[in-house]
Amino acid sequence: MSSSADVTLVIPGKNAERTIRPCLDAAVAVLDAGELSEIIFVDDGSTDRTPDIVREYPVRTVRLRGVGPGAARNRGWRAARSPLVWFVDSDCVIHRDALRQLLPHLDDPSVVGVGGSYLNQESESLLATLIHEEIRERHLRMRGSVDYIGSFNALYRRLVLEEVGGFDEELFNAPGAPGAEDADLSYRIVEAGHGLRVNAGSLVGHFHPTRLRAYLRSQGLHGFWGARLYALHPARAMGNSYSTALDHVQPVVAVGTLSTVPLLVTASFGWVPVAFVAALVLLQTPLTLRMLRRTGNPRLLAFIPLGVTRSFVRGLGMARGVVYAIADRRRRLGETREVQV
Repeated sequence: MSSSADVTLVIPGKNAERTIRPCLDAAVAVLDAGELSEIIFVDDGSTDRTPDIVREYPVRTVRLRGVGPGAARNRGWRAARSPLVWFVDSDCVIHRDALRQLLPHLDDPSVVGVGGSYLNQESESLLATLIHEEIRERHLRMRGSVDYIGSFNALYRRLVLEEVGGFDEELFNAPGAPGAEDADLSYRIVEAGHGLRVNAGSLVGHFHPTRLRAYLRSQGLHGFWGARLYALHPARAMGNSYSTALDHVQPVVAVGTLSTVPLLVTASFGWVPVAFVAALVLLQTPLTLRMLRRTGNPRLLAFIPLGVTRSFVRGLGMARGVVYAIADRRRRLGETREVQV
């Protein structure tokens, strides 16, 4: 079992004044209990009161100028002095035994990283509850070796971060927005022959979105970055440890639905877009039923319309990502030809 001198907690954040105080209150409690060697807060160009709040706590601060979440995490683990690095996001509140739940997995030398799960810090919000229960359902089904862990609560061996070069800072790093840097890192680690695990008993409370517009904006960005992610990792395009082929096909079905809308004015084919929408509803059903069985909460039926709406937003984001990916590929090919000439 690793000791307190082995683990550095890295918390990246930008303009996190609403959540950073409860985040650091919980983190410092773990530090005071002797379970951490230090806490590093990576401030990625905050313009609010975040720096003033952080100065009240016994943490080391690394200040950057809006380099993005992947690059911020890289600066954090490279500044660490310990062999293990624990990443927790600035909108998360560490549960008291979260680290103790992760550490035993690294007693297996083949395992280089282990991720945890969420508690819901916004339990009074229906939207936050829907988001949380979906994620929780997925985490509970992730057992044994996995090919993806989220960086909101993830413990890595520093050596593997050095080996694979850490988080991507070019293709999947998204300054000011959700990117795909954690999925890309996970895939590269597994492709290098290393093991990853998830322990759903390691919990951090998360301030899930409570406003639909903000949530859908983030989902559009996930679709955008996902298009680039699966272009680079095509073997994961039809599912991974976190999401299945049924999840990945939904944005495609949504885009197909939009393309058939003109058929509504025809007598012979007006049923086609209706059938597409019905298919999207059916695709939400298996996950919704699992959440209902686990929680007994009938409010979770609202996940069906949320999932359908999200599919359209992700689909549009993915379509935009495909266009950008094609343009980027052409640009790179053009640069290569110029070099060869």
